[in-house]
Amino acid sequence: MTRARALLLLLAAAFFAIGPARADDPRLVPDVSSRAIDIQYSFTGEELLLFGAILYPDQRLPDDRADIVVVLKGPVRPIVLREKKRVAGIWVNANSIRLRTSPGFYAIGSSRPIDQLVDERTAAIFELGLSNLSMSPTGFSEAEKLQRFENGLVDLYRRMGLFYENPAAVEISEGVLYRARIPVPARVPVGTYRAETFLISKGRVLAVASRNVEIRKAGFERFVALAAQRHGFLYGLAAVTLSLLLGYIASAVFKRR
Repeated sequence: MTRARALLLLLAAAFFAIGPARADDPRLVPDVSSRAIDIQYSFTGEELLLFGAILYPDQRLPDDRADIVVVLKGPVRPIVLREKKRVAGIWVNANSIRLRTSPGFYAIGSSRPIDQLVDERTAAIFELGLSNLSMSPTGFSEAEKLQRFENGLVDLYRRMGLFYENPAAVEISEGVLYRARIPVPARVPVGTYRAETFLISKGRVLAVASRNVEIRKAGFERFVALAAQRHGFLYGLAAVTLSLLLGYIASAVFKRR
């Protein structure tokens, strides 16, 4: 199956999961506390607020209130995972697998646990939850091997703060206003992120809305990053020269002592 055909099938599945829009369906008006986060030398992390309103037709609240799920995800890029194995007392790389669409950061918050809101199929279609991330391995991989590597990646990123899941992060006021706080760690990768909001009722996704968030380097860190990208040779030469100079200075200091 080609990637284009797989993407079309996924979009079709998402369309049928949401279902055609109806006149009595509510709408989402989402926003984020910051559209851009600058990473400088003093950056220790930040808390991003996702908030908004649910607009019901005729401003009439239904008897069954809807639930909200928010997701902050990005940047998606390929990654190679390697599994270490102990051989003759030495840890060496053994098996490896390449994933096409691994997010560098993924955080999800909801008003209730995901398994109480939608069925497994709907959660998989919209990638709601860490266990439902679709990372698209290259080539054929055994299901058991793929699951082992994905579980290892999720566990590692959880401990690094790059994967986050909170089933009680979303607060809904008067059935209309919602908000959720998502922690952004200091080691978050730079790139374009998508903040998505899902409106769910009776196991059905009624509406989806999103906003983009840019996480970028600023100040001296941005200058160094741009220099490395645009002038790789000169950047490498400067780095080697600086290392030699610092080594010479350190050696001279220790000789005097």
